[in-house]
Amino acid sequence: MGSYQVSVLGFGDNVVDKYEHIKTMYPGGNAVNFAVFAKQLGAQRSAYMGIFGSDQEAEHVIASLQEEGVELAKCKQVIGPNGAARVTVEEGTGDRIFLGSNEGGIRGDMLFVLDRFTLEYVKEFDLVHSGNYCFTERELPKIKEAGVPISFDFSDDSTDEYYERIAPLVDYAFMSCGEMTLEETRQRLKKVAALGPKFVCASRGSEGCIAYDGKEFYEQGIRPVEHLVDTMAAGDSLLTAFLVEYVDMEKQGKGGPDAIRACLYDAAGFASHTCGLAGSWGHGKVYG
Repeated sequence: MGSYQVSVLGFGDNVVDKYEHIKTMYPGGNAVNFAVFAKQLGAQRSAYMGIFGSDQEAEHVIASLQEEGVELAKCKQVIGPNGAARVTVEEGTGDRIFLGSNEGGIRGDMLFVLDRFTLEYVKEFDLVHSGNYCFTERELPKIKEAGVPISFDFSDDSTDEYYERIAPLVDYAFMSCGEMTLEETRQRLKKVAALGPKFVCASRGSEGCIAYDGKEFYEQGIRPVEHLVDTMAAGDSLLTAFLVEYVDMEKQGKGGPDAIRACLYDAAGFASHTCGLAGSWGHGKVYG
């Protein structure tokens, strides 16, 4: 991969995805995936900050992150179940099917609080990424006030009220609009951009993605997958690859429309690579 002079922090969720059809669990979670992909892409510094449980699932995620070289300096581990989801994969398409979860495990009960000391750590980064299932909403104003850019992954569960509350805190907003028409997607992007984010991007399944910077729309189709295995984390890999490269270019004073197009193209290529891997980024472990 490349080399980027950026420091990024994934803040929020970590889970294991338990693939019931093969009795194998893989580490994942939007914030964790972001940190791992950023490291793989060549970010100068990539860290994850969140709460782990005390079971074998938690230990597997921790060991996998350490193996990938992700910084875990400000994580917490408490007694209780780690976040876990039950998953299977549709034969032929590779599409993931979620069967249920424990709603984040102990992480959903014990929210991460950013105190003044942790905020000093957060200020060391060029970007903090979080998402709809991270339980970090109440901490985002602190990060914004600290002057650190925020990227956020909304979900199908995100209501209009949720967008109105969270989007004004966000610099880069990502979402899925696979069930919408192209025109409906464009209108959604404009509506979210009007709330504050300078860049908004919607993934559209097999149609690729479309982005909006407040002035111009950018369409990027999917890139060929040599050997489709699993679409898990395709969206996470797309947004991570875009952010790492684009933030690096912005730091060099090279941001703008041409940079957005180039970064979206490269991001689509990295997403296609991810679809050739089992789980989000490997590290499968048999359970049962």
